[in-house]
Amino acid sequence: MMIPRFAQRWVAKVLLVLVTLFAGRAAATAQQPQPPSAHPDSDYQIWDKVLIPMRDGGVVSAVVVKKKGTAERLPAVLTVDIYTDPPAQLAKAKDAADHGYVGVIADTRGKRLSPDPIVPYEHEASDGYDVIDWIAKQPWSDGQVGMRGGSYQGYTAWAAAKKLHPALKTIAVSAAAIPGDGLPMANNIFLNANYSWAFYVTANKLLDDKANNDSARWQRMQEKWFASGEPYRKIDQIDGQPNPLLQRWLQHPAYDKFWQDMVPYKQDFAQINIPVLTITGYYDDAQQSALDFVREHAQYNARAEDYVVIGPYDHIGSHRIEKAKVLRGYTIDPAAQFSTPELEYQWMDYVMRGGPKPKLLKDKINFEVMGANEWHHASSLAQMTQQQTPFYFSSVKDEGHYSLLPQNGDKSAAVTETVDLADRSTLNGMHYYPRPIIEAKLEDDGPVTEMVYASKPFAKPQTMSGAFTGELDVTLNKKDADLVVAVFEQMADGRLFHLGYWLGRASYAGHPEKRVLLTPGKSVRIPFATNVVSRVMAPGSKLVVLLDVNKNPYAQINYGTGNDVSDESIKDAGVPLVVRWHSDSLIKMPLSVGDH
Repeated sequence: MMIPRFAQRWVAKVLLVLVTLFAGRAAATAQQPQPPSAHPDSDYQIWDKVLIPMRDGGVVSAVVVKKKGTAERLPAVLTVDIYTDPPAQLAKAKDAADHGYVGVIADTRGKRLSPDPIVPYEHEASDGYDVIDWIAKQPWSDGQVGMRGGSYQGYTAWAAAKKLHPALKTIAVSAAAIPGDGLPMANNIFLNANYSWAFYVTANKLLDDKANNDSARWQRMQEKWFASGEPYRKIDQIDGQPNPLLQRWLQHPAYDKFWQDMVPYKQDFAQINIPVLTITGYYDDAQQSALDFVREHAQYNARAEDYVVIGPYDHIGSHRIEKAKVLRGYTIDPAAQFSTPELEYQWMDYVMRGGPKPKLLKDKINFEVMGANEWHHASSLAQMTQQQTPFYFSSVKDEGHYSLLPQNGDKSAAVTETVDLADRSTLNGMHYYPRPIIEAKLEDDGPVTEMVYASKPFAKPQTMSGAFTGELDVTLNKKDADLVVAVFEQMADGRLFHLGYWLGRASYAGHPEKRVLLTPGKSVRIPFATNVVSRVMAPGSKLVVLLDVNKNPYAQINYGTGNDVSDESIKDAGVPLVVRWHSDSLIKMPLSVGDH
């Protein structure tokens, strides 16, 4: 069974996207260039073979850097990092020292000099506490610790706050990840995007760049697995190398205690009474997790002091000193430029030294409006949106597409989509990912399988800020399905500007901790929320929304039996999946104007 030629072109393009994005995402913090120090190593006290004992007998290694001639006791800036790259880590520690702190870069357990096994995610909460405790007891410490870093480093900072050490005074994080909430699974769907990550970070005490960069291998694996129809649990057998981490993760398809223990969860947030700075981007694949931390903190702690900076950045860009001037075909506004490291150090000075609050932080939520070239500010994520304008998914066709209408549709009316889950000649759900951000037409990325809905052109500019939210009223002939929502602005010249997407498993939507299977033949309302975005839509633009089932080589295939999706195979496909997208399904457009 072979993937058709047009699909192979998709594979090549999407693989390039995934390798560039997610391999970059995995290595972003390890490879992020640090500002070159103007000082030679002789100007610093450098301890690069530090071994820190953990309460349970484990050992973590670290590098510690202090500027010679500085005060005897100083606050420390700590980063806990799985991307062990000694030169880059030394540079980062020196950068902290140049800013007047003691720089501490701790490797996660098992990395560099640690004799322990490497097990990502599972020790970071307790180990982070122990590293902070060790720092606070050092003769060079004034008893204050701030944590900073991006991606996995952002995750380790939040993990360390799960049981808050008195010495931890703040965290400043970019694109902070939540294991199980984005990767390795997003909305309970396991993704192939960072499949190689397990080998990259666990194959040796440093990093396995060879495996991480072997794009041909990962392309082969995905193609062969998809074509074979084998259960997802066998994907490592198809690759030819066991992936014990993946197999461990697959035992937890719900967001259960396994994942919950890795980060602050629900009531854990109630005791996190330190100020937090979060930086993320509209096109950051960790945006969902980064902002979920903020939402949960606010929900469970009335005194939560979270500041957010968000703009037109991808995952790597959210960490950078200088943002890309052109991101995936979109020229970002000049106002959107700022240095993440400098903002984080300004924040550290504000919290631990009594310095001024960074000028960019005019309010709790600070967001750059694409197309307006200006920053707006709000008191909370919810307050980014002043009003929500609903659009309903009508079955009435207009100019070759279905209509998005402002009035509620008739539930009895529906658009019917039929997907043969055993068919490998057609790929579904291939237009949701925002690369490029601006494209001439959907067909440039291959055949359009999605149900396409469009509004009438807007007569006036529309300033959107927030997430597109809504409910899909669907009836399936199976017990489950993986669904896709993709949102675009169709500009007056016909080009499409990507605004947001949602990919989710119907049986977990709204309750990721517990699977609730659908009843075949019975309609159900499925909530969804896209990533947060802010943009001015010009007059003459339309809102375009795509609905589809997800069936392609880049994620699990949900055959709808109700069994564990990892164990389903093409033999379980049965009759084609039939989805009735009812006309009372709706999407809410988030609107805002100016500062509020």
